[in-house]
Amino acid sequence: MTGPADAAEEPEEPGAPDATAAEEKAGAGPAESAAHADAPVDGEQSAATTDAAEEDFEGPRRRARREREERRAAQARAIAIEQNRREAKRRVSGRAVEAPAPRRRGVIRGLKVLMWSALIAVLAVGAGLLLYFTPVMSARETVIIGLAAIAEDEIRQAAAVPAGTPLLQIDTDAVAERVASIRRVASVRVQREYPSTLRITVQERIPLVVKDYPDGPHLFDKDGVDFVTAPPPPGLPYIDTESPGPNDPATDAALEVLTALPPEVSGQVSRVEAPSVAAITLILFDGRKVVWGTTDRTEEKALKLAALLTQPGQTYDVSSPDLPTVK
Repeated sequence: MTGPADAAEEPEEPGAPDATAAEEKAGAGPAESAAHADAPVDGEQSAATTDAAEEDFEGPRRRARREREERRAAQARAIAIEQNRREAKRRVSGRAVEAPAPRRRGVIRGLKVLMWSALIAVLAVGAGLLLYFTPVMSARETVIIGLAAIAEDEIRQAAAVPAGTPLLQIDTDAVAERVASIRRVASVRVQREYPSTLRITVQERIPLVVKDYPDGPHLFDKDGVDFVTAPPPPGLPYIDTESPGPNDPATDAALEVLTALPPEVSGQVSRVEAPSVAAITLILFDGRKVVWGTTDRTEEKALKLAALLTQPGQTYDVSSPDLPTVK
């Protein structure tokens, strides 16, 4: 026997195929039909339908949401990169700050060097002042060397260095000038020898020629300096010029010839005549005469004369060294 509820449900069975046909007519595919057929609850079917609708009709919002998420991700990456950069910078700065020890050590070392340098400078200045103003290193002895004709007392008097004077206070140049004022002195050198010696080295003038004057014979050295009036050494040649002296060209020419001669020849010369620089004549002790001429090719003439004097004759002309003659 059938109740009213059964009677009410029976008309729905023929309506089910109609619903399926309606869904197919609406454009639903077989898969969707299967999904709807498998869906146990009508609510789940409604949710799936809603999502599909959103997929169809809300695309711009999802795209905007995706772009916002991408922007956020990019911003997060930028923030992370900046944080990493700042962290790296902090680490580098931290190492530079954490490693000042070498600089501090360098500064300390520099200060130590500066202090030691200042101390050494102070000690050096103090020692210099001590040596300069006290007789700790004073001239207790004066040594004079190189003397032959000059008396040692004459050199000491010219030097005028009081005994006990600190060596640093002695002006060696001034002492040398005072000693050089002696005409017999050709050159002089003054040296301090610590702790207490002053050394004076003298080179005397050596006479090369002599000339007679009313007050006696005057001796001249190789520079033409008239340095003393005294009897000449044996064998010293006489010079015959208008006005002998270091500034006289004829004197210079005559002395140049004498210094160029070999010893075996210069020892035979008794007189050198130089009325001019172009007419130099040598007179030997045995009376022979040498016509020299000018000072051109002096060394060559000296060699030719040494060989020429071995030949007999009275006049030897080397004024032209290319054609020397004997008469």
